[in-house]
Amino acid sequence: MATELTNSPAAEVPCCSLSGEKKSYHSENVKKNQVSRLNRIEGQIRGIKGLIEKNTYCDDVITQISASQAALNGVAKILLDAHLRECVVDRIQEGDMEVLDEVLITIQKLMKK
Repeated sequence: MATELTNSPAAEVPCCSLSGEKKSYHSENVKKNQVSRLNRIEGQIRGIKGLIEKNTYCDDVITQISASQAALNGVAKILLDAHLRECVVDRIQEGDMEVLDEVLITIQKLMKK
């Protein structure tokens, strides 16, 4: 996973822009990878729902929930890495220091989980 975090194909195009609406711009490979991960997570969630409907032993359901949370955290880590390397750096270079407060709030939200 470390190679995914440090390998930043999104570097081709700036991630965020101060000129109006904030948006992310990631390469098709990055988007495809993230969508694939989220599709798997979606399947895991449907599986958990099925386990509950089948009255599966609670500990087994909790284990699956934990795995789904870890998978979501993995997606968040990759996005945070790209955000820091691209969006935050770009905005600081443009003189927007408010982005630091934004990043700290984002990190606090992630750490609550």
